[in-house]
Amino acid sequence: MIGSRITHRVADGVRVPGTWRHAFIRNGGSYFLTDLFVYADGLVDCWGLVTLDGFEEKLRTGWVATDLEAGARVSAHEMALWKFDEPHSWLTPELLLAEVRDTVEQLNGRPDSTDRCLAAVDAFLADRTEENRATAREAYLAIPETQRHYALGDMDRKDWQLQVLVAGPGGYPEDRPDDPVTQEAYDSALAYFEQRDRSAAARAARVPADGPDTPFAPAIHLYQTFVREPSDDPGTNALRNDYPAPIDLGGVTYASVAHAYWALSVADPGTRPAVAAEDNAHAARTLAADAPRRDGWEQARTAVLTTLLRAKYAQHPALAEILLATDDATLVYDDMDSCFWGDNGGRGRNWTGRLLELVRSELHAARTGFTLGETGGPALA
Repeated sequence: MIGSRITHRVADGVRVPGTWRHAFIRNGGSYFLTDLFVYADGLVDCWGLVTLDGFEEKLRTGWVATDLEAGARVSAHEMALWKFDEPHSWLTPELLLAEVRDTVEQLNGRPDSTDRCLAAVDAFLADRTEENRATAREAYLAIPETQRHYALGDMDRKDWQLQVLVAGPGGYPEDRPDDPVTQEAYDSALAYFEQRDRSAAARAARVPADGPDTPFAPAIHLYQTFVREPSDDPGTNALRNDYPAPIDLGGVTYASVAHAYWALSVADPGTRPAVAAEDNAHAARTLAADAPRRDGWEQARTAVLTTLLRAKYAQHPALAEILLATDDATLVYDDMDSCFWGDNGGRGRNWTGRLLELVRSELHAARTGFTLGETGGPALA
């Protein structure tokens, strides 16, 4: 179960998603509590990257340990050292391997053993033959034993109703191998699944009160460009801060948002006109970088850029239309000079993209007649 344990590694410049769990490594007769990293490409880091076949070998040889010996030394790096007294493990090599295989499926958005079981249950409920029940029971038993009680997502009754359903009247559930399922218990399980299906259908049909949680439009990547002249059809290049779209701030005209940003960042008012007058945004940044920043610039810079973006799209309606046409897409902005402003292959914070999405939302609000009122933002001078 991945939950909130989300990580990644970079391979050949590609971000490979992953997760982790605790595990014991046995080396030289001692045990070490560590993190076992599992990645979407099927590699597992257990003090070294191995394939799933390699991981199975590590389990077979006891390098990744599921059998814990009483009296053995154990350490958690730089935290604690102790000995096992009466150790008990819920895992076997087979169970841990099955859990890791399920994790790889989850990381890739593919059905895992639980999903396959629930699909088999749906097939049985649609056509209640003993053959379909046997298939559903086999799929249930294929779920790692440590994960079965999570299968229905019911933390009160766990997987009991699932055990009863796949066993059938007169059959024996896994948790009570000496207690056959009665017709009453079976009917109750059927009613449970019928209600579960009705609840799922109702959730699927429900319109979120505050709109969708994820964008309906595909993400748009605003790649690094060096546009020197405006275009009649700039496309999303127009959304770049260095695109030549002059903005007026308090009677001072800047050739682009980037020119304004770098001129305003400089502490010396006498240097700002020279920065603003540079031929292109790159030159403006270079000149500004050699001058001291204003006090508190790091804390103010996101508010400054927000104001500049508002000015750009208010003063250039055609460019505002280009921004509005991105709908609710995630805007991924590249900035080779800054991992603060750019996404840069997942290494940056993408603040420019996020602020563009904010300004886009404000433009949508204005178009629908929603009045935001005065923001009371800082004056830029």
